[in-house]
Amino acid sequence: MSHKVYVIPCQDYSQAAEQLSALIAGMGGMERFVRPGERILLKANLLAAARPEQAVCTHPAVVSAVARLVADQGGRAVIADSPGGPYSEPGLRRLYERGGMVQAAEESGAELNYDLTSRQITLPEGKVLRQAEVIAPAVECDGMFDLCKMKTHTFMSMTGAVKNHFGLIPGVTKVGFHASHQDKGRFADMLLDLSAWAAPRLCVMDAVLAMEGEGPGASGTPRQVGLLLASDSPLALDVVAGEIMGLPQSENPVLLAARRRGLTPSRMEEVELVGGRMEDLRIPDYRFPGHVRTDIMEFFGPLTPFMERLTKNLMAQTPKIRPEVCIGCGICKNACPAQAITMRDKKARVAPGKCIHCYCCHELCPQKAVALKRGMLSRLLD
Repeated sequence: MSHKVYVIPCQDYSQAAEQLSALIAGMGGMERFVRPGERILLKANLLAAARPEQAVCTHPAVVSAVARLVADQGGRAVIADSPGGPYSEPGLRRLYERGGMVQAAEESGAELNYDLTSRQITLPEGKVLRQAEVIAPAVECDGMFDLCKMKTHTFMSMTGAVKNHFGLIPGVTKVGFHASHQDKGRFADMLLDLSAWAAPRLCVMDAVLAMEGEGPGASGTPRQVGLLLASDSPLALDVVAGEIMGLPQSENPVLLAARRRGLTPSRMEEVELVGGRMEDLRIPDYRFPGHVRTDIMEFFGPLTPFMERLTKNLMAQTPKIRPEVCIGCGICKNACPAQAITMRDKKARVAPGKCIHCYCCHELCPQKAVALKRGMLSRLLD
């Protein structure tokens, strides 16, 4: 595994096939990653049944282009992910249809996964995760490609190549992981363990139409970035993506956890960027979730561990239901690991004292009915 990240401009998805072909060619060609007859899992980010223009999921043009390159090498591509809600065949069909994956499969000859079974895996090298249930295609494939999306994330600040592997956990089983890994650092360690197990051969990030603001779901805002990125290292790809977005490393739990564990790369100076210069790629006005403060450390100066925890608690956002928008579907209630959400009069209600600030409700609500009330300190600073 190298610490190289390759980048190429792609202003429109109509250019995705041509630009991805050039990007992979620059890495040595798809023959580096696929052998004839192999079954390759294309692990896209398919968080929810959202239209491609919403920038919630990996765009079908990117998935289709990669699948065709796999087929050209004699491999068989399988498109799969487990969304945040129930892992069911009707749910997958709606996910694939609404997100354009049906068309992507038809265009490229790829297979859409409908296997709802899971497999137990062991992670003897895991720091916090020693065993887990994952979707069956992740175990039965010959190799995995990580087709992630550049997005902000209300809990982890950003979601990219490393966090994309959380979709290997089936359906609402993810809820238990949020309950048992409430601390961002511990959650990041879990993601690193899962990503190390997955060991993707190739990582491709869709940053043509990215997401900013209160991502990663329907409450986020699409942001034209016009890039495709690739690497054989999920961590390296996330380092570069964070730099492009302008996310302070102090606000990036995955990179902080990697640094604590002595993993490389965790800093931009440990990555070789091929195809562009960071000073030309960095976006100065990228918008992050409300809890992310680019100037928080400069404002307070060095903090003791106690004061750092207190500051983060006072900066935290709290979910609040917008009753005029809520349709009472119950998705947020089923996704809440702390059971802090109840239904009354066909409307969701949040008990703030029970909330663990994982933001699963906000992430998965298709109606944008979950607002995030900013913490007291965040409001005072503004």
